[in-house]
Amino acid sequence: MNTSTGQIVSIIGSGLIGRSWAMVFLSGGFRVKIFDSQPGQAASAIQEIRKQLEELQKAGLLRGNLSAVDQLALLSCHDDLPQALEGAFFIQESVFEDLEVKQSIFQELEGHVGEGVVLSSSTSCLLPSNVFSGVRNKTRCIVSHPVNPPYYVRLVELVPHPETLPEVVDCTHALMAQVGQAPIRLMKEIDGFALNRVQYAIIAESWRLVKEGVISVQDIDLVMSEGLGMRYAFIGPMETMHLNAPEGLEDYLRRYSVGMRRVLSSFGPVPEFCGEEAEAINQEMCDLIPNDKHHLSTRRERRDHLLMGLAKLKKHPKQWQG
Repeated sequence: MNTSTGQIVSIIGSGLIGRSWAMVFLSGGFRVKIFDSQPGQAASAIQEIRKQLEELQKAGLLRGNLSAVDQLALLSCHDDLPQALEGAFFIQESVFEDLEVKQSIFQELEGHVGEGVVLSSSTSCLLPSNVFSGVRNKTRCIVSHPVNPPYYVRLVELVPHPETLPEVVDCTHALMAQVGQAPIRLMKEIDGFALNRVQYAIIAESWRLVKEGVISVQDIDLVMSEGLGMRYAFIGPMETMHLNAPEGLEDYLRRYSVGMRRVLSSFGPVPEFCGEEAEAINQEMCDLIPNDKHHLSTRRERRDHLLMGLAKLKKHPKQWQG
């Protein structure tokens, strides 16, 4: 995988994640074939990708060394699955989160490609052992879970099936790094993977604090956006501990481990996320950002624009250092 010239990646599913994956691989100079089982959807996706790439180029935020025109020249849409898979060395499935649908797709994909083709799923919560249960050769199967939207947030969780060969993980890791993503390896499958397990822990405690009247929805979001999120954009929780004590992690644990255990033991049960408490929290959220199409679309555009700027800063941090 030292060069992307002429290499083909097939994207199965032309929704938000499929389109974003297509843009990611195009930025690395790969030929991308995008397939959708709904006639005309893949063609519509190309028009949306064209619009996004042109806007990114105008904003100076286009990824890769190729122009928007050159990237689009590498993209094709297909309603015929065998045609979409022809010549591909890597297949990224990106359909909606339904286990039976994904299982059916991978069984069908296996019948159209050679043994050396990597079969990758974008699933965010389904275990590889379930997604690939119907595949005969599971050694080339892997989950490549992106963070939405993957074009702007570069983390990709690589989760192997219990039978996945180490070289398949290595190959996928190299591919993701080559196209500018930030791949991480999970040594084994676990429910929720890593990102969602951490995310759900934050959501659960945030929910409990709002429910118990400790803090408002607006202010708990500020705890992350203006507090923890500021440093977590550049360093993680382990490095945070290491840097937050004069003599590093060991010193941090000496100082704070008792307090951490005390606070953690006071956490309540997992919230139900439904009923009256959900209605109240939803209303408080909607008072801040109404849940109509216009307001949500505007906020998503704002989110993506800010993520683009942050990604640019993270890519070239030295220019911001004194």
